[in-house]
Amino acid sequence: MFYHVRRYRTTYPNGQVRRPDARLPLDPLDPLKYASFAAQQENSLKSPLSPPLPPLPRLSGLSRRAFSLGCASAVLSACTTATTSQTSSSSAGTSGVTPASPVATSPQRPVRIGLALGGGAARGFAHIGVIKALEARNVKVDLLSGTSAGSVIAALSASGMNGIAINKLALTMDEASISDWAMPFRTRGFLQGVALQNYLNKTLDNKPIEKMAKPLGIVATDLKTGQPILFQRGNTGIAVRASCSVPSIFEPVKIGGHEYVDGGLVSPVPAAFARKMGADFVIAVDISARPETALTQSSFDVLMQTFTIMGQTIKAYELDKYADFVIRPNLAAMSGSDFSQRNAAILAGEEAVARIWPDLQRQLAAKGAAV
Repeated sequence: MFYHVRRYRTTYPNGQVRRPDARLPLDPLDPLKYASFAAQQENSLKSPLSPPLPPLPRLSGLSRRAFSLGCASAVLSACTTATTSQTSSSSAGTSGVTPASPVATSPQRPVRIGLALGGGAARGFAHIGVIKALEARNVKVDLLSGTSAGSVIAALSASGMNGIAINKLALTMDEASISDWAMPFRTRGFLQGVALQNYLNKTLDNKPIEKMAKPLGIVATDLKTGQPILFQRGNTGIAVRASCSVPSIFEPVKIGGHEYVDGGLVSPVPAAFARKMGADFVIAVDISARPETALTQSSFDVLMQTFTIMGQTIKAYELDKYADFVIRPNLAAMSGSDFSQRNAAILAGEEAVARIWPDLQRQLAAKGAAV
């Protein structure tokens, strides 16, 4: 048998180098034995510090299945542990994060209902019936604007008086208590209007416009410029007197260097001013007489009817543009100078609301008002 010498260079962890000589039997007739011997020598030289591992025992079919199940269990256990660890890590990472709070939304503002009361002299008592009927149906009026006779009722209502209280006051009011004839040589008006001013201030305990329980706007006409003016501050009695000063019947009212007359000349039903004051829904009350049915029994009636005819176009435009709902009491049989029919006018106002209530209720609900 021949021998062949192979040299191997092995380096240990401590830096020493060993060059062992290994004699390998060269037996051409038995190559398997030669290869096995060479492999053993090679492994021993690669790992000089640890002996070679013994060969693994052969596993039977049952053992292999048990081994596979064990490996699978170990893998599943590792996955579960990893998932739990990851979840815990995520929880720990987000525990310090404060979730975003929802955006705060301001509560919706209630619908503000404005009541615009038009002029019409003695026919203005119908406004009382309208107010009574609206209150009976839980319609909460938030602000009021008034022209001429409408300014009187608007001031009483804005002060905090309810419809029933105003009704009692109207039925007991003496017409003479609000009439003060001017001196014969005064030709600017038959009535001064001071009596009306004093009567109203006394009834309201001299409460100024800005101190009313509800916002109040009183409309008058600047005699020099012809422009409307909205009084929202100052003496209530004086402002109402100016708004009611029918030219040639009442003397013009001087306030702050300006003279003012009846507001119905430029704003027969002040729906635009109710809107300007902040109303979301404007209920306008038109008590003016229709030209074809109006009674003209006196010079006062003729004058009032003249104003009505002149203001028709203005009124139609204002109501169409600014009023959400218009109430028209049936006052065809009543004259503007007939104060004896005040109770009939009040009833006409109540009946007008009862007649249109389904439509008004539907429109208020559509606007979002609580009715």
